[in-house]
Amino acid sequence: MSTEAAELLRLEGAGLARDGQWLLQDIDLSLVAGQIVSLIGPNGAGKTTLVKLVLGLLTAERGRVWRRPGLRIGYMPQRLQLNPAMPMTVNRFLALSRAPRTAIAAALAETGIASLGNSPMQDISGGETQRVLLARALLRRPQLLVLDEPAQGVDIAGQTELYELISTLRDRLGCGVLMVSHDLHWVMAQTDSVVCLNQHICCHGHPAHISSDPAYLSLFGERHAHALAPYRHRHDHRHDMHGDVVNAKPQPQNAATDREQGRG
Repeated sequence: MSTEAAELLRLEGAGLARDGQWLLQDIDLSLVAGQIVSLIGPNGAGKTTLVKLVLGLLTAERGRVWRRPGLRIGYMPQRLQLNPAMPMTVNRFLALSRAPRTAIAAALAETGIASLGNSPMQDISGGETQRVLLARALLRRPQLLVLDEPAQGVDIAGQTELYELISTLRDRLGCGVLMVSHDLHWVMAQTDSVVCLNQHICCHGHPAHISSDPAYLSLFGERHAHALAPYRHRHDHRHDMHGDVVNAKPQPQNAATDREQGRG
């Protein structure tokens, strides 16, 4: 499939202002099927605003936002707030999407939480809640997944499993993924393309290129940026939903070095 045929989304010179201040300017961005693009940048850089442009919740005042006709987008918000006075099970919450029960069961199984269907939403953990939100996004049979801080509220041990699940879903569905993330270790190690944003696109490209770009170094600080330079992680095991290692294979000779450097 050609890049043009696989293209899901394209922004050309897109800009948006509020109260005379530009929130975003001159945004040029494209995303194709099977690609993970991560948005990074400081607080107030316009990441959530850009996500809203992509979703069509905001309209660009300059430039153009193009989406493939009929594009199905699954959106996972940064957090979920439910009224504690209105208890609701996971199944009931997902049923608000009007998806059939079989689709809900499949989405829960695909996100590793098949046993939680009858659990009250108020009683599940932060990591489980994020998986429920991801399951809800999958109910749209998305060609594009838009994930706003998917590991929000997830403990460190569970973040690896969640990010691996996102990569697995990309591979299985062949969908594109646009993700906002502050987890620069994962972004620089696993994403296909990084967009460094600060009201405009400061730099954009493969992590190995971005990590040495002067704009990236300026935003995150040279010492911090070099500490997050991309590395090759030989992942010889997998984690369960709590982050514990299962099915470990014999470790390569450099595994001890990986652990010492925090790569295991």
